[in-house]
Amino acid sequence: MFDSESALEDRLTEPSPALVASLATGSGDLVVLGAGGKMGPTLCRLARRGLDAAGRPGDAVLAVSRWSDPRAAAALEEHGVRTVAFDLLENHDLSALPDAADVVFMVGAKFGTSAAPYLAWAVNAALPARVAERYAGARVAAFSTGNVYPLVGVETGGCSETDPVGPVGEYAMSCLGRERVFEHAAARGTAVSVLRLNYAVDLRYGVLADIGQTVLAGEPVDVTTGHVNVVWQGYANEVALRSLEHASTTPFVVNLTGPETASVRRIAARFAERLGTGVTFTGQEAPTALLNDATACHARFGYPGVPLGTLVDWQADWLAKGLPVSGKPTKFSVRDGRF
Repeated sequence: MFDSESALEDRLTEPSPALVASLATGSGDLVVLGAGGKMGPTLCRLARRGLDAAGRPGDAVLAVSRWSDPRAAAALEEHGVRTVAFDLLENHDLSALPDAADVVFMVGAKFGTSAAPYLAWAVNAALPARVAERYAGARVAAFSTGNVYPLVGVETGGCSETDPVGPVGEYAMSCLGRERVFEHAAARGTAVSVLRLNYAVDLRYGVLADIGQTVLAGEPVDVTTGHVNVVWQGYANEVALRSLEHASTTPFVVNLTGPETASVRRIAARFAERLGTGVTFTGQEAPTALLNDATACHARFGYPGVPLGTLVDWQADWLAKGLPVSGKPTKFSVRDGRF
């Protein structure tokens, strides 16, 4: 359990021996593009700690973002991460960005794009083309999303990497566009890995925070989208960094999530038990959901170290203590692709 954000971040950014061993095989600076988002700061700190442990203290972690909140940038600087203020969307000349041997691409536009679909395409598909050109000689790990797959039957266990894609809505289509742009870069010689992530858990936000806050507020939990995949954010960040070792000119594509097809109803009931409150439900479970099979990820990078039950217990304790939450829901229950 955690008593503060700093304790949570210390746990999220603790490098495993496997990550340290992976980072020890590389050399040169690491640039993280979109480092000011929800996952970026902890990924940067994890990378810094991992590089130090791997005997690479001279290789910089360079966190690129607009940094509209200077406190977030200052917090990273205090932990040895160098921040770079740069607006990737507005500045079409990327030559001012620092050189790097490795790049993690975390930039994305999702919420609000149903009203402005052009923004999704500009950020998710057009920008990667310029980034791929700027970092043509680097290894690139590009975050994508499980939304590139269609909704599938709950009984299937989710889509694997060999299943056909079938994005629903323009956001998901633009994310597939991002993958195709990096695939084109790979065909021209850039080593690429692609991470199809489904719902990282940080306690301050995520699917579990969404469900837990609904239960705590005494509001009914909608179970129409009745099943979901989640994974501890520390594991997700680690896989992203370790995937650089597997980046290839034939893109290394991996589903990144936990092993469970998690029931929203059961999660809500467990929250009610842990929080000492009742729970009510609305809707009826649909036969399909957005689900990914991450068997290949677990075989390559190891099983996630924090199981679902522990994540729910940590989340309940976090909410019961009144610790900070982001106020940014995941909208995981959306079924029509409109965000």
